[in-house]
Amino acid sequence: GAFLYSHLQQKVRSAEALAQKYKQQQEALSAQLQVVYEHRSRLERSLQKERGEHKKTKEDFLVYKLEAQEALNKEKQDSMNRYGALSSQHKILKNQHEDVKKQLLDLQLQHNSLKLEHRKTLETHSQKYAQLQQEKDSEVTNLQDTVFKLREESKLLRKAHQEVHSQLLSAQ
Repeated sequence: GAFLYSHLQQKVRSAEALAQKYKQQQEALSAQLQVVYEHRSRLERSLQKERGEHKKTKEDFLVYKLEAQEALNKEKQDSMNRYGALSSQHKILKNQHEDVKKQLLDLQLQHNSLKLEHRKTLETHSQKYAQLQQEKDSEVTNLQDTVFKLREESKLLRKAHQEVHSQLLSAQ
């Protein structure tokens, strides 16, 4: 009986030691589990916070994206309007340029025609001038001959007059 009692007591002590060991393990596991729960709770709060921030960031981004898209569309519309205005202005200037080119061609043709006409007129005038100069020289020469002849005739008439006057004086 004592042996059985001693054996049972040893088994009880061994079971109590085992129970104590399991209790310590349970307490350690419970403490670890508490740490894990707290960590999980912190992570969940952090995750909720991150989700909130992510949601806010996503909303901000969508607002920014919408504003950027509107600004881009407005800028695109403005650019298209400016392009249209510049394009029509370019067409107007191109047409004006073509008109000016035509006017320049017409003026060049007119200039060349006038230049040719001027040259012809200048040649005609030069010929007429030379002819008139020649006629004038010829007329001057003729007039000089006539003057010379008239002087000679005047001398002869004076001589004749002198002789007639002398004869009249002699006759008186």
